[in-house]
Amino acid sequence: MEIRIGVRNIAREIVIESTDSADQVRELITNALSAGTAITLTDEKGHTVVVPAEALGYVDIGSEQERRVGFGS
Repeated sequence: MEIRIGVRNIAREIVIESTDSADQVRELITNALSAGTAITLTDEKGHTVVVPAEALGYVDIGSEQERRVGFGS
Protein backbone atom coordinates (compact mmCIF):
# COMPACT_ATOMS: atom_id res chain seq x y z
CA MET A 1 0.00 0.00 0.00
CA GLU A 2 1.29 3.43 -0.92
CA ILE A 3 1.46 6.14 1.76
CA ARG A 4 2.19 9.76 0.83
CA ILE A 5 3.16 12.22 3.54
CA GLY A 6 3.22 15.97 3.08
CA VAL A 7 5.53 17.91 5.38
CA ARG A 8 4.98 21.61 6.09
CA ASN A 9 7.29 24.00 4.21
CA ILE A 10 8.73 21.16 2.10
CA ALA A 11 7.85 21.03 -1.61
CA ARG A 12 8.31 17.28 -2.09
CA GLU A 13 6.17 14.68 -0.41
CA ILE A 14 7.46 11.48 1.19
CA VAL A 15 6.21 8.34 -0.56
CA ILE A 16 6.63 4.87 0.91
CA GLU A 17 5.25 1.42 0.13
CA SER A 18 4.12 -0.25 3.34
CA THR A 19 2.98 -3.76 4.20
CA ASP A 20 0.86 -2.44 7.10
CA SER A 21 -2.91 -2.25 6.70
CA ALA A 22 -4.68 1.08 6.25
CA ASP A 23 -6.23 0.72 9.71
CA GLN A 24 -2.82 0.16 11.32
CA VAL A 25 -1.35 3.22 9.62
CA ARG A 26 -4.38 5.37 10.48
CA GLU A 27 -4.19 4.30 14.14
CA LEU A 28 -0.43 4.96 14.31
CA ILE A 29 -0.84 8.45 12.86
CA THR A 30 -3.83 9.31 15.06
CA ASN A 31 -1.99 8.18 18.21
CA ALA A 32 1.15 10.14 17.28
CA LEU A 33 -0.84 13.31 16.54
CA SER A 34 -2.81 13.14 19.79
CA ALA A 35 0.36 12.50 21.82
CA GLY A 36 2.43 15.07 19.90
CA THR A 37 5.17 12.54 19.17
CA ALA A 38 6.93 11.63 15.93
CA ILE A 39 5.28 9.41 13.33
CA THR A 40 7.47 6.42 12.50
CA LEU A 41 6.69 4.28 9.44
CA THR A 42 8.67 1.42 7.89
CA ASP A 43 8.50 0.53 4.21
CA GLU A 44 8.59 -2.87 2.48
CA LYS A 45 12.40 -2.86 2.29
CA GLY A 46 12.90 -2.02 5.97
CA HIS A 47 13.65 1.71 5.60
CA THR A 48 12.27 3.82 8.41
CA VAL A 49 10.77 7.29 7.99
CA VAL A 50 10.30 9.53 11.04
CA VAL A 51 8.23 12.72 10.76
CA PRO A 52 7.62 15.03 13.75
CA ALA A 53 3.87 15.38 14.37
CA GLU A 54 4.04 19.18 14.40
CA ALA A 55 5.63 19.19 10.90
CA LEU A 56 2.94 16.98 9.35
CA GLY A 57 0.94 18.60 6.56
CA TYR A 58 -1.15 15.63 5.37
CA VAL A 59 -1.14 11.85 5.00
CA ASP A 60 -2.62 10.09 1.96
CA ILE A 61 -3.20 6.38 2.61
CA GLY A 62 -3.64 4.38 -0.61
CA SER A 63 -5.94 1.43 -1.14
CA GLU A 64 -4.98 -2.04 -0.04
CA GLN A 65 -5.85 -3.68 -3.37
CA GLU A 66 -3.18 -5.77 -5.01
CA ARG A 67 -1.86 -4.39 -8.26
CA ARG A 68 -2.83 -6.27 -11.40
CA VAL A 69 -0.13 -7.56 -13.68
CA GLY A 70 -0.65 -8.12 -17.40
CA PHE A 71 -2.87 -6.76 -20.12
CA GLY A 72 -6.25 -8.30 -19.19
CA SER A 73 -8.86 -6.47 -17.19
